[in-house]
Amino acid sequence: MGCVHAMALTRAGVGRITIIDRDFVDTSNLQRQFLFEESDAADAIPKAVAAARRLQRINSAIEVRGVTADLTPANAEELLAGAGVILDGTDNFETRFLINDVAVSRGVPWIYGAAVASYGIEMPVVPGRTACFRCVYPEPPAGAQPTCDTAGVLNAITTAIGALQVADAVKILSGRADCVIPRITTLDVWEGGIRQSRQPAPDPDCPACAQHDFAYLKGRMRAPISLCGRNAVQIHMEAHPLDLKELKQRLAALGEVRSNDFALRFSHPPLEMTVFPDGRAIIKGTTDPGVARSFYARYVGN
Repeated sequence: MGCVHAMALTRAGVGRITIIDRDFVDTSNLQRQFLFEESDAADAIPKAVAAARRLQRINSAIEVRGVTADLTPANAEELLAGAGVILDGTDNFETRFLINDVAVSRGVPWIYGAAVASYGIEMPVVPGRTACFRCVYPEPPAGAQPTCDTAGVLNAITTAIGALQVADAVKILSGRADCVIPRITTLDVWEGGIRQSRQPAPDPDCPACAQHDFAYLKGRMRAPISLCGRNAVQIHMEAHPLDLKELKQRLAALGEVRSNDFALRFSHPPLEMTVFPDGRAIIKGTTDPGVARSFYARYVGN
């Protein structure tokens, strides 16, 4: 969805776009993420970098900033500062609750969107006018949820939901937020069903928009490790900058190592690790946080 957002808004001529993404381009992304090419995956280019490069070639008159980072309570306010609208292209509720906290606390509209398999959902959040995300979803869903890794995803649904989000964003950016209808749209491109319902009224007891207790922004709800949705685990503990050149030299005798200006990829079958300069890493080949943590500690350090 983020590719749809960025490409459509770039072609529409918005003045400034910031792309925040923690991941690198993988071949599994190419069937639905239209900004990327096989060469981006082969070179393990961070998505935010590859997207910014492509968008600047599409429209050189606008400002595009690509940020390779995990959106966290420590950086969310800084990275989202100055946004006229925030579009959600994420894959987990933790990050959406964090976006909601920042948006509500600053009075910035944001557009929730999600898609998996052939199903998707879109909902605008306009602080002070509509219910916020925590009004509608007080808690994350219980139990394991389907992901693009476990259930797959059709590019038609990510495109459709992304387009709906862009339509609401353009209304807001053009000064017509009054045209944004407070509704929840669900869509299934396989079954063919489209359903729209009014958003519930703001919850007078909502921790975020009513009580202004921004637990996710304060970091009280953050887990140290999160799954990336493709048989991979992300290590995102306290940031500790790494010298990737030194790390490459150290790992060269232990397995296959490739690096660029943005990340280092180390392969030691059956696992593969991509390490970023801030110390964050994505361990591919497991969904077990314990295995990922041990692999990271063994080859990078504690």
